Amino acid sequence: MKNLITLCSLALLISSCSSSKKNEHFNLTPTSTDPTVYANTITSAELKELLYTYASDEFQGRETGTEGQKKAVAFLAQQYQDMEVPSPMGDTYFQNVPLEIKGTSQTNISINGKTLTCFVDYAPLGTSSTQHIDGQDIVYVAYGIESEKYSNYNNLDVKDKIVLMKSGEPQNEDGTYITSGTEKPTIWTSGRGARNLKRDVAITKGAKAVIYMDSESFDRVVNYYQKQATKSNHGTMAVQGDGINVPHFIINDMVGKEIYTNILTDNHSKTIEAPVTIDITTESNNINSENVLAFIKGSEKPEEILVISSHLDHEGIKNGQIYNGADDDGSGTVALLEIAEAFKTAVKEGKGPKRSILFLHVTGEEKGLLGSKYYTDFNPVFPLENTIADLNIDMIGRVDDKHTDNPNYVYLIGADRLSTELHQISEATNEKYTKIDLDYTYNAENDPNRFYFRSDHYNFAKHNVPSIFYFNGSHADYHKPTDTPDKIAYDLLETRTRLVFYTAWQLANQEQRIVADKAVQ
Repeated sequence: MKNLITLCSLALLISSCSSSKKNEHFNLTPTSTDPTVYANTITSAELKELLYTYASDEFQGRETGTEGQKKAVAFLAQQYQDMEVPSPMGDTYFQNVPLEIKGTSQTNISINGKTLTCFVDYAPLGTSSTQHIDGQDIVYVAYGIESEKYSNYNNLDVKDKIVLMKSGEPQNEDGTYITSGTEKPTIWTSGRGARNLKRDVAITKGAKAVIYMDSESFDRVVNYYQKQATKSNHGTMAVQGDGINVPHFIINDMVGKEIYTNILTDNHSKTIEAPVTIDITTESNNINSENVLAFIKGSEKPEEILVISSHLDHEGIKNGQIYNGADDDGSGTVALLEIAEAFKTAVKEGKGPKRSILFLHVTGEEKGLLGSKYYTDFNPVFPLENTIADLNIDMIGRVDDKHTDNPNYVYLIGADRLSTELHQISEATNEKYTKIDLDYTYNAENDPNRFYFRSDHYNFAKHNVPSIFYFNGSHADYHKPTDTPDKIAYDLLETRTRLVFYTAWQLANQEQRIVADKAVQ
């Protein structure tokens, strides 16, 4: 899982408590077959046997695009072949995922005849392809906001222009924000979300480069991108043809005032005479990786697809040490294999699911959710509008510090974000079959860890596909070479895997497809 850990605030805890209330009046729609006999085929012994192989040194940490990752996908394909669970793509289980590795861009920027120093005066925000940009003026768009209540772009043409903007948003004399009409700032105010939103508005309007002034976060952002530029020997990985190719940069107010003296006080958009030259040199290399897809066709509603996903990759080898990734996400990977076997057992007995199930092992999660992004954004094998839900398993084999005294738990993230019914089914299924403590701490909308946006389910959720992310929380071995299979709690892994299976069984077999009744976040 993508790396970022912070402590939860009191407000988060209060929010999580309110979201974890039981659905006392919700009853599961009966299914024609009791799934317990099939759930019981999911055993700690089989999970352990699979994981000791999958998280062994032989697979070299499964880094995307490496020999170890190729061994991992071959192993998964063989498991499905042995189970007689076919691929939805004919004679191959592999969905090729075209990726590229871009090295750190070398940039040279000159404004008003002065050459700026990278990581002192500015920092590139992201990686752009090699290009040369120049112009005799800059379009200053003040806060760079475009909303129903306020716009800095009225009657302003920024097509093929270099755009300059600043952080923040306008306020009325009484201190209320114009965009919200309240004393509460909006997403336009500050942080990465504001930067990205303002950048995207400018790019949509045709800007050829974006310069963003933000003194408050300048040092922190520069430090982050400078570390990114120096610590990685591999560069930045992305899906080929994806990403933002419009150069965008952050500057501090000293540089901002050199470009436009009144930038701090003037909130009116205008064109500023300021000769600019931007040169970017970037080296890139293409690589190929693979998602692994297996499929059980539904008996009554085959066109409706339930996706169960996990990521197959990990961190690879660093400084001669293998990062085995037993929990992250070896635990989710072997859970998915066991769930597939349980459903296949039901099929052999004539009790297969009414809806189709796609078992989706995605690559490149550690590189930015790339395999799931390729599936959802570029090449969904089945139409997303026919995809009823995604149950995503990412780290379910360990116990975090919060639950050492009560290890029978799992964190659920996202269940109620798009579908009230999915949350209700999840709760009721657990109450009926597994009785695990469902912890919603990280499901809170103000979760500072932002886990909802950091695993592969999110690429489905952003397309309005109801999703659940099953997670055991972080631990001392997270993203370290000590994340090994001997530290997995296999009895807990068994119970959590069965919970996912029971939930999938209900979703795949109930009469009506679940409804997404909430807006995409």
